[in-house]
Amino acid sequence: MTIRSRWRAGLTVSAAAVLLAGGVAVASSAQAAAGCRVTYSVPSQWNGGFTANVAVTNLGDAVNDWTLTWSFPGSQTVTQAWNATVTQSGAAVTARNASYNAGLGTNASVSFGFNGSWSGSNANPATFALNGTTCTGTTSPTGSVSPTPTTSPRPAGTAMEAVAAMQPGWNLGNSFDAVGADETAWGNPRVTEALLDNVRAQGFNSIRIPVTWSNHHGAAPDYTIDPAWLARVQEVVGWALDDGFYVMINIHHDSWQWINTMPTDRANVTARYEALWTQLAAAFRDAPARLTFESVNEPQFTGSSGDAQNAELLNELNTSFHRIVRASGGGNATRLLVLPTLHTSAEQARIDELTATFTALNDPNLIATVHFYGYWPFSVNVAGGTRFDATAQQDLIDAFDRVHNAFVSKNIPVIIGEYGLLGFDRHTGTIQQGEKLKFFEFLGYHARLRRITTMLWDNGQHFGRTSFQWSDPELIAQIRSSWTVRSGTAESDQIYVPRTGAITAESLTLNLNGTTFEGLTGADYTLSGNTLTLSAETVTRLVGDRAYGINSTLQARFSTGVPWRIDVITYDPPLLSAATGTTGAFAVPTQFRGDQLATMEAKYADGSFAGPHNWTAFKEFDVAFAPDYPGDRIVLKPEFFAEVTDGARVTLTFHFWSGTTVTYYVTRSGTSVTGTLS
Repeated sequence: MTIRSRWRAGLTVSAAAVLLAGGVAVASSAQAAAGCRVTYSVPSQWNGGFTANVAVTNLGDAVNDWTLTWSFPGSQTVTQAWNATVTQSGAAVTARNASYNAGLGTNASVSFGFNGSWSGSNANPATFALNGTTCTGTTSPTGSVSPTPTTSPRPAGTAMEAVAAMQPGWNLGNSFDAVGADETAWGNPRVTEALLDNVRAQGFNSIRIPVTWSNHHGAAPDYTIDPAWLARVQEVVGWALDDGFYVMINIHHDSWQWINTMPTDRANVTARYEALWTQLAAAFRDAPARLTFESVNEPQFTGSSGDAQNAELLNELNTSFHRIVRASGGGNATRLLVLPTLHTSAEQARIDELTATFTALNDPNLIATVHFYGYWPFSVNVAGGTRFDATAQQDLIDAFDRVHNAFVSKNIPVIIGEYGLLGFDRHTGTIQQGEKLKFFEFLGYHARLRRITTMLWDNGQHFGRTSFQWSDPELIAQIRSSWTVRSGTAESDQIYVPRTGAITAESLTLNLNGTTFEGLTGADYTLSGNTLTLSAETVTRLVGDRAYGINSTLQARFSTGVPWRIDVITYDPPLLSAATGTTGAFAVPTQFRGDQLATMEAKYADGSFAGPHNWTAFKEFDVAFAPDYPGDRIVLKPEFFAEVTDGARVTLTFHFWSGTTVTYYVTRSGTSVTGTLS
């Protein structure tokens, strides 16, 4: 349970308060440390029933299995649980780990939830115990020796330790960073205390609150920040700190709104930037040490002479930011400061530029940051990047290894300040579900391997800002699991079975990822090496009457991590029909017949590539084309025809996930478009 002690800007924070905020450091290495923190919340309650979320953070030494116990103060009864096995005897409740979330490292968190019934009252439990240790938010060595508290300039000691404690992190995207009148300008509701409570209950230890200041300050020379806007940011920062989050605030979309003009307007940009950070440093001077500052989001420059000038300008911004914050005193004298590479890129040249800045500043309380949205063709589904294949995997390895080698190996912490897939912002099927899950499983693993803290980008598409529910429970289960263990996967999460003709055996190759295969729920199988095979008889049973679409769903279980879902799907090759339309509104009538669209090729008669991205035949999903499954059609976007030669015939090849390909032809004549099968 989180005990609230509201922080407000301007409040003097004593060393003791900082110590209490982050726990007690134990001056003992001879004994194992034990300790934990629990956040218990009830996001929804109704007459006689409720839903509870429980987030457990292990503050002590790593454990391989965990049991959380508590007693209900009233007549509450657990009726259904997820992500843990929950049993109850009278008022006493015991929650035990699932197979995929058993490991709980130091400062690692795990979350589970349950539905319950109640009568009379539904008060929260007062105390919890993890593996027999009462959760007080502090640590102590096991045994009879009393712990000796020690103080430090921040709750977790060194910068590396603090950043490790920030894992995992979450972004409050498209709220205070929205370009407009207020935090609702991009469609999200006002941020509430309940939202932050619920995010904390999901197991996140840090929160990045991007803030765009462009429309919220006055004119030169003072550039005075709007007091109401600043007070609102302070309020939400205070809520987050009270919840126990590490918090990061920054200067966000200002990067492309006005900071990018620095090559041609250096004096004005510098004055404006420094005025903003002078005011922000003063406003948050006495905030707890768990508040961190990020100099600027995704820095970029327009009209520069090239890499050398870009590096010079970014170094100037980062250096002036550092100077202003440190000179403001108070908690800012040692506050953790986050410095980005140009574009927050993990390219070696950009890393080398930031390394030079770190060397010159010689400050142990600095953090390097980059962003990661995956191998671009995979992240947006273009150029045939439909799968998280060896190329996409190596791209991730190389990026994480570069920042590890440059910074982490030298005890300079790194935060991936944003991560995700760019296709999330568009069509839900831009990246196929199984390939998406493999990406996040591997990202979490390699981040742990390289000791990098990650912050999930969420602009409202993942965790509901008012529902407090995940839009894709399967995805967040995979992400959560990756914080502590690996999960097994497979070459696909789909088995396609033709609707007509003889049914044959079907096989999938398993990706064990260091786990052990423990079985398949829902079907008989044979296993030869890593090849899982379903017999023809089993497949016949699974498809039943062979209706189009998903007929059965199986689960492959592994020794750690989440199970791997496998859908057994009946299909026939999709049927496309001739059509007419315009460059602004054209669609191919399509009977999908159980299949799903993966990608589309576009070529002229001479074999050259048609449409946008003319360096590849494979067009970008949901930019050049998109399936409309409810509407039984494939839409070709105006952006596609805008780059198609007038009068030319284009051969389209539609690739479906079953492996089926279908050829179709379109001809543009002015603004008119004709589509044919031959």
